Amino acid sequence: MQASRRTFLAGVAATALTACSGGTAGTSRAAPSQMKTAPNPAYDAWVAAFKPRASAAGISQSTIDSAFRNAGFLPGVIEKDRSQTEFTRSLEDYLAIAASDERISMGKTALRQQANTLAAIEARYGVDPQVVVAIWGMESKYGTRRGDIPVISSLSTLSFEGRRGAFFEQQLIAALKILQRGDVSPERMTGSWAGAMGHTQFIPTSYLAYAVDFTGDGRADIWSDDPTDALASTAAYLQRSGWRRGQPWGIEVRLPAGFNTGLAGRGNARSAGAWTAMGVTTMGGGPLPDYGSTAILIPQGPRGPAFAVFHNFNVILRYNNAESYGIGVGHLSDRILGKPPVQASFPPDAQGMTIDDRKELQRRLTAKGFDTGGTDGVIGANTLAAISAYQASAGLPVTGQPSMALLQRLR
Repeated sequence: MQASRRTFLAGVAATALTACSGGTAGTSRAAPSQMKTAPNPAYDAWVAAFKPRASAAGISQSTIDSAFRNAGFLPGVIEKDRSQTEFTRSLEDYLAIAASDERISMGKTALRQQANTLAAIEARYGVDPQVVVAIWGMESKYGTRRGDIPVISSLSTLSFEGRRGAFFEQQLIAALKILQRGDVSPERMTGSWAGAMGHTQFIPTSYLAYAVDFTGDGRADIWSDDPTDALASTAAYLQRSGWRRGQPWGIEVRLPAGFNTGLAGRGNARSAGAWTAMGVTTMGGGPLPDYGSTAILIPQGPRGPAFAVFHNFNVILRYNNAESYGIGVGHLSDRILGKPPVQASFPPDAQGMTIDDRKELQRRLTAKGFDTGGTDGVIGANTLAAISAYQASAGLPVTGQPSMALLQRLR
């Protein structure tokens, strides 16, 4: 992926994952009223001006006509685009969602149910099954959140809006090429608000570059309830990005006392032996395994967990260039195989609360009738609303913010 595209998808993925958090925002799918088309003469004029550009890009008139027959301006998509960068999460919060008990359990089930398909995919593309399943889990919660927004409408709306018009028009042209090839009908071409499609959320240009017809029915159907083509396409993407079969993405490590944090980061990779010589060890106290160039990541500073990441971590980032995403996929893939959770403790948040404190706060608010929408320890919109409602009912200043004092009052 090009850097700009990776950066965009990192933001979209953060928003989508946040929306899957019980304590954050309820459902990842917009309510139907939010995604209804609305009259917009300026959008109509943009579409009229775009159609000749589509023709010049090789799109037939019949494809253009069928694609736009039922397309329209979606104000809800604009709202999503303008708010998606607002979500920022610590790695602790990110992993609480990405590797929740539910997502791990569903991943184990998916790995078992798709075992034969995944084995065949691994034989052809050399990508470890648990990693493919983890990406599936991260991108659409194993196919349960693929998105139901018409892609032509969403991409044309975003192209018209113009904030990233060139990028989205490129995706719109690619979507029309997919329709012209006959891989899917306009009615079935649905996805996220940003035009990411199918079980593993391919944007149209990625689909054209990497999607494969693994089932042999003549089209790469990533939209079907059958995830085979989508899983194979993900493996093909990772293979072409340089995946090394059988090698880990990374491992949790222990840093020596006084470790120079300036040495952390993907730009400071060196040999495993060099890190071992500095006192970096596995969690069991042994030397780091040698998988070539190794970087040390400390996403929440020296008081939080540390990770040694290898070549395959950088391959995962080709799918989505956000370090939290790479650690999320890698850690989820490990947990699906039965490996332990992160062993080191995360530091308290800015309010001095641990994730257990935040979970207790959510439980106690919900027990008092102020539903937080879940008890994952992730403070999101539902929890903030519940705090505000409780504070108002108790005659307290309405700050809407969690705190240890609030937790003590609820106890």
